[in-house]
Amino acid sequence: MRLSVSAAISHGRVHRRLGLGPRSRLDLLRNLVTALVRHERIEAPWARADEMRGYAERLIEYAKLGDTNERAMRMANFWLTEKDLVHKLFKVLAPRFQPHPGSYTRLLQIPNRDGLDRAKMAVIEFKGNPFPPLICPRRDTEKTLLNQLLKGYREDMQRAAAP
Repeated sequence: MRLSVSAAISHGRVHRRLGLGPRSRLDLLRNLVTALVRHERIEAPWARADEMRGYAERLIEYAKLGDTNERAMRMANFWLTEKDLVHKLFKVLAPRFQPHPGSYTRLLQIPNRDGLDRAKMAVIEFKGNPFPPLICPRRDTEKTLLNQLLKGYREDMQRAAAP
């Protein structure tokens, strides 16, 4: 009997297949990046948000070079479908992230979408945005250290009270 391990081998695929084809995928990602720059916090399916995250962070890296840099302007013109956001990118977001070396976005999982597909959803946001912070889900299970200590304390108290 031969045991085999199934591994997720990509075979040259470097990105997810989103949309109907390469052009559709790019349009979808450009619209998501534009929405993120405009609103600074958006909801999207996890796969789309995760795929878009790298492009948004790279766009901020280019924006930190300044609006006089030709490459940065070309990247902003390509990735932002609404051209009035170029000013926000260079004058608001780039100075906010100037002292930070990287990791400009935060990706948090939220409950699955209701409906037929029950897609895994996420919230992606720029760090330091003006919105109130999202609460990260905490795992309050009986296996956490605090709950184990409390459980042991209660058992000790019951044993002491019983005799």
